[in-house]
Amino acid sequence: MRSHMMMRMEQVGDMAENCYIFCNKDTKKCIIFDPGAEGNLIRSRIDADGMTPEAILLTHGHFDHIGAVATLKGFYPNIKVYAGYEERECLSDIDINLSGSFSRPCTVLADEYFNDQQRFEMIGAHFKCIFTPGHTKGSVCFYAIEDEFVISGDTLFAGSVGRTDFPGGDSKEILRSIRERLDPLPDYVKVFPGHGPTTTMEIERAENPFM
Repeated sequence: MRSHMMMRMEQVGDMAENCYIFCNKDTKKCIIFDPGAEGNLIRSRIDADGMTPEAILLTHGHFDHIGAVATLKGFYPNIKVYAGYEERECLSDIDINLSGSFSRPCTVLADEYFNDQQRFEMIGAHFKCIFTPGHTKGSVCFYAIEDEFVISGDTLFAGSVGRTDFPGGDSKEILRSIRERLDPLPDYVKVFPGHGPTTTMEIERAENPFM
């Protein structure tokens, strides 16, 4: 990661979900990845460091990754929400996103939807949105090209992969996504998953039985 960029992680909610805050230290602008719960805590961390959120990026639509979106949009009215194009149904359906069963019902209407392999720039960093269906129909990973990390959501974990027994899940698809979409990433790329510890592509290639 470049010296003028910084990553913070907050573990939030009953599911111990990893919410990431990626900040440009020069401009203090930041991106929030997967704010799953505890919007007040996330806001306090952002405000304490004097950061200004520019966007919320969602890897997928499950409740434990979107639960604080509405709260944060209330705090930061100009912030935009982005997700993968194929995840529209999950984001908007409480049965598919599991919030009807496991939490207070919540839905999200993204401001913009990415296409597969779409490149974009935010806060001085360049990203590529990689469609990785399997955990959900429209799961995506966000690859920060110069900063050498990937936000993998619940697709790839340290030593494991995301479960596929929820609506829209597909065990064959998640393996194909990992092997065809994520495995080409260089060894040095850090992996920031939706749950559990940070890892690297090199470690996962050597130790993850699903790769």
